Formats: sequence, structure tokens, C-alpha cells
Amino acid sequence: MAISLFSCSYMGVDTYVVEVEVDLSRGLPVFNIVGMGDQAISESKERIRSCFKNVGFEFPVRRVLVNLSPANIRKKGSHFDLSIFLGILANTGHISNIDILKKYLILGEISLNGKIKSINGAINATILAKETDFTGVVVPMENYNEAKLISGVEIIPVDEITELLDFLDGKIDIKTLCKKAVEMNASKSEKDKNLDETVDFSDVKGQLLAKRALEIAAAGGHNVFLIGDPGSGKSMLAKRFNTILPDMTEEEIIETTKIYSISGMLSQSEPIIHNRPFRAPHYSATQVALVGGANRVGEITLALNGILFLDEIGEFEGKTLETLRQPLEDGKIVISRANLSVTYPVKNITITASNPTPSGYFPDNPLCNDSLKEIKRYQKKFSGPLLDRMDLYVEMHQLKKDEIFDESLSEKSKEIQKRVIKAREVQKQRFNSNTLNRDMNKKQLNKYCKIDEESEEIMKSAIDNLKLSVRMFDKILKVSRTIADLDGEENIKKEHLLEALNYRRK
Repeated sequence: MAISLFSCSYMGVDTYVVEVEVDLSRGLPVFNIVGMGDQAISESKERIRSCFKNVGFEFPVRRVLVNLSPANIRKKGSHFDLSIFLGILANTGHISNIDILKKYLILGEISLNGKIKSINGAINATILAKETDFTGVVVPMENYNEAKLISGVEIIPVDEITELLDFLDGKIDIKTLCKKAVEMNASKSEKDKNLDETVDFSDVKGQLLAKRALEIAAAGGHNVFLIGDPGSGKSMLAKRFNTILPDMTEEEIIETTKIYSISGMLSQSEPIIHNRPFRAPHYSATQVALVGGANRVGEITLALNGILFLDEIGEFEGKTLETLRQPLEDGKIVISRANLSVTYPVKNITITASNPTPSGYFPDNPLCNDSLKEIKRYQKKFSGPLLDRMDLYVEMHQLKKDEIFDESLSEKSKEIQKRVIKAREVQKQRFNSNTLNRDMNKKQLNKYCKIDEESEEIMKSAIDNLKLSVRMFDKILKVSRTIADLDGEENIKKEHLLEALNYRRK
């Protein structure tokens, strides 16, 4: 009879159970793996043969057939090595207690000498085990730190094939294996989980309007468009934006670690993502690099719960920028191919920065030597629907001489962060969840963003003068709500609305 064990595979960032069926029969000694596996799965045959010999077992001189079910979905990754190895070993009678293994999802790449190497997506597999009522997971010892983030699931970390066999024979227990995993991972160098304290908002002189806009963005999760002269501080402020954001919650840490784990971007020195990601792709990035593809996560998803910074967006390809419109609005991106559809989450604060013209200066600056045609062609890349997705629009000019020589320190990041945290606490109580003001639906907007008659007249005038779309109208109300939260006000007042209108493109 064929022996079945269980592992998992990935479709985008979604994980599903894979049944690994192993059958030995009479016939020519061949080793086949079916079930739409990729090159890494196909090559596992050679790794497994060599590992059998080097750990003291004889590979069966029989017809070996491995089926990865469901067989109609393409699978990838070297983490099937361990389950296939154990299935063959059980078929040859070397594992008597095979029923124990059926309670676990088994993941691990095996070396030729029997070592079990780290794999991608260990935390995703652990979550799947919990959701599908498996007892737990068998993972490489190097993946223990990320897997243990999920409570209520047994984690069996193993470093070698012999350790796993000893566990099955009752010679070693889970506590001993976990203790060894903790000691092994603790011995490896860890990066400092704290942000670099030398980077601070106070480093940027002047630019009070831009700093205020970024404070509002941090409090309500709004997107920001910074446009200004070269050297006005756009990139400096964006790179310091992390310092005014609250620390990540446990839920956000798990969400972000899942994305980086499945992308193979976790390391032994940093197996868990504690700091909010800051992704700043170069303007030469392709559409797939930015939004992702069927087999890879894009920058917009890697910035989950953090910041996506697009510097010099005027230099990006126009079509590349247009691909951002829908995911920024929907909070997800769906990649559809002929036989595959994957969904990636999009939940970040997007900061875009650009010079106003090809020469770098505003048209009214004497240093600007661009023709009107050149300016229009340049600004066409970040106008219209894309700007509609930006909640706050800020113009930044070069500092004056007095501001450059001013040695007085501006407000530090810690002080701004305290106000941001306080405003987010207000939102948490309001929505009874981690929902931010940017995520309000129409029903919540009508309930929490009511304005008085005077403010209503101001908005009517703004609709005529600024040609506001319905989306822009809603965004102004959401930004006004955030400004009111920062001021500790229950209702949106006229001054909150006027400040929000000040951050629209004139």
C-alpha cells in the first residue's frame, strides 16, 4: 500500500495542504515524482538517494513512485525532500510509528549528509497546520524562531534526519528538541531590533508643512506626495518617516514575517520582522518587480505594514506607475494568468517624491530652463488618477539662508510619535479594531465624518474651485478626521477641514 504523509505548498502567499503519497512496487528500479513539481522537486531524487547512503540506509532497488496531491496544481520548493524521504523509509519498514507523522505537516530540505536545511514559508505552514487541525509541524531547526510565533501548535524542530528518527522512536522528546533549537539560534548573531536612533526628524531643518503632513499620514495611514526643489529634504523626511510610526503589533509582525518568509527574505540574524519595512525601489524597476507576479512578491507587498517610498516618480515608466492605481485603492493586487490567480495584500503608507520639472525646479524659479512642453510631458506621469490616490500633496521649496544657518533643533521624532500613537489609539477605540481612518468605508465615513453647515459650504466651494472627484472628497474627509484625532476633538471642525484642503493640489 502507498504511504501518505503531509506537507504544503504555496500559491502566491496562500498556503494549502499537499498529500505526499509514496509507493514502492516491483519492476525496474526507477524513481519518479509526479504531481506537477518544479525543478527543485525533480532534483530532490538525487539528494534523497545520496542521503539514504550517507545516513546508513540502503535505497530500495524497486520502482519508487511519489505523487504530490492535488496533482493539478503546480508546486515549487525543496521543502518536500523530508516528507518524501520519510515516506520511502516507512515503505521499507524502517519507521514503525508512521501514524505519528500523519499528524504533522512536514517541511525540510535535506543535505547529502542528512542535515535538514532551512526552508521558505515555515510560519505560513505553521498557520496552515493550526487552521486545518493538524497537531503541528516538523520544520528545520533554523526555522524554529519564526514558527514559534504561532501559538497553539506543536513545533518539532530537527537538525538532522537521525534526530527525527530518534523522536519517532521515543528516544528524544519535543522539549529537548525545542531547547536545542533555542540554544542554537541564540548562538547566532542577531541584528539590533531598534531603529537607528541617529536618524531623527529633527535632522531636517525647516519644512514644517511637510513634517506636519507626514505626522497626519502616520496617524491615519494616508498616502503622501512630496514635490519640490532638489535638496529641499524630500528623501530625508521619507527615510525618517519610520521613526514617528508606532511599533508593530503582534498581528502586524506575523503578517509581515509571513510575506518575507515565503519570499525567502528572512535570515538567521533576523528571522522575525520587528521593524516596519521601508521599501524604496529604483525608478528602473519593472511592473513585476513593483506589483509582483505569479511566482514572486512585489515591492508594494513587501512594504506590508510599512512604507513604500517611490523617489523621483517622474523617472518611472508611465505604465509601471499606472499599475499602482488599483492596488492602492483596493488594498490588494490580483495577478491573473492562464491557469493561475494569486492575491497579494497591499497595506502600507505610500510616499512618492518628485521634482516639479525635468530641471528640478518649479516653473516660476529662474533656475528652471524647461519649456512648457517638456514640463507637461514630465508631469503627465504623476497627474490625474494616480494623484487621486494620494491623500496629502505637499510642495517643498529650498531653504532660505536664515533657515540653513539656524542651529535651533526642530521637534524630535519621539515627540511626534507620541501624538501619532495617541491618535491611533482613538481610532482603535472608534472602530474596535486596528482599522485606520484611511480604511473607512462609506458607512463609517457618514457616521464619523459629519460636518456642520459652515464646513459644508466650504466643501461645496472647494468642489467647484479644485474640481474634486468623489474619491478626493472622501479623502479630504478622512484626512480631516485624522487631524481632528490629533487635536483630540470628537467632531471635525472648520479648521480641520481647511487644513485638509490645504494639502490638495491647487
